[in-house]
Amino acid sequence: MPSSSAGIVTGLTTAALITVGFLAYQASADVPASLGASQAVGEPAAVASKAPRDTGHPTALPAGSGKGERVVYSVDDDRVWLVGKGNRVQRTFRVTPGTVDPVPGTYYVTSRSNSVTGTDGTPIEHVVRFTSVDSVTIGFSAAVDGSLPENDPTAKTGGIRESREDGNAMWDFATIGQRVVVIR
Repeated sequence: MPSSSAGIVTGLTTAALITVGFLAYQASADVPASLGASQAVGEPAAVASKAPRDTGHPTALPAGSGKGERVVYSVDDDRVWLVGKGNRVQRTFRVTPGTVDPVPGTYYVTSRSNSVTGTDGTPIEHVVRFTSVDSVTIGFSAAVDGSLPENDPTAKTGGIRESREDGNAMWDFATIGQRVVVIR
């Protein structure tokens, strides 16, 4: 390539880089402060201390639990709602929590495992993880033998156990990136 062609290519490359840099600066300068602030995955958002409940229908989706497709988990009621499009509850069920509860807030499913051994030594399946608290991983799972064991209060466990049938529904619903809203 003749030296004049190399100079033209270098000049065009430099101009393109300057243009892209300027456009990126302009775009970042126009971002609202609320969008520019990043929130780590799993970092809890501020939520009401206790979402209002329908006393006539205790399994009804609590008001104030968000909108759109999501998993809602109540640490006080030990209940989960799988909420689909149109804010419609597809399924609700009781769970047996571990000894470590997640802080109320909004999280996202970060990992899944088809089958592993739980921290209590029980073979579990359909593990859907969404956060950790003090190095204890928090997630939903079902014991392969269908048991819902009582927790050893001296052990730190984050497994939220569900029946195998409910575990299958959670596995199908809560893929990587699915929103999980934890409420009181």
